Amino acid sequence: MTETIRVMLAEDEHLIRSALRALLSLEDAVDVVAEAATGDEALAMARAHTPDVAVLDLQLPDMDGIAVAAAIHADVPGCRTMIVTSHGRPGYLKRALEAGVGGFLPKTVSAQVLGDVVRTVHAGGRYVDPELAAEAISAGDSPLTAREADVLELAAEGAPVDEIAQRAALTPGTVRNYLSSAAAKLGAANRHEAVHVARRHGWI
Repeated sequence: MTETIRVMLAEDEHLIRSALRALLSLEDAVDVVAEAATGDEALAMARAHTPDVAVLDLQLPDMDGIAVAAAIHADVPGCRTMIVTSHGRPGYLKRALEAGVGGFLPKTVSAQVLGDVVRTVHAGGRYVDPELAAEAISAGDSPLTAREADVLELAAEGAPVDEIAQRAALTPGTVRNYLSSAAAKLGAANRHEAVHVARRHGWI
């Protein structure tokens, strides 16, 4: 008798979550045992239900799916994870693989692919959407240091230099240096353009 794969879904958009549940319910030996709309809920559900596979949206309201996956791996070691996303940028894929995520695929995949990936990940395999993998290879690694990326991410929220400095525990002058360095590395004219370039590649 085939073992039933117990799945948890984490997706903040109710319509998409319902669609994913409906698609998975059509699969043989796949049972959706829990659902969540936020990262915190996903962690709580994973601890409570110990699913075999957690299907996580990349961008949840309170934290990203990669951080949720890492926390699930720590708290529920038997649960494997996969990311579904409409933001398949190369930097996210690299981070996901480093966090031990088993599957990374766009929300545009067919029901058959979704079911196949759940089974692959459950069996200890790995699946990365071929187009996303090709983009990641061509984009290469981020040229930004961790500190430059942190400062640029704070700048992306529109915060002034003084506020960024306070939040990052740096001096305003150091913040300006990091922003200037990040812009130069990304070939950007200013920090706003640097944010756009870094986000396009998934580096922040």
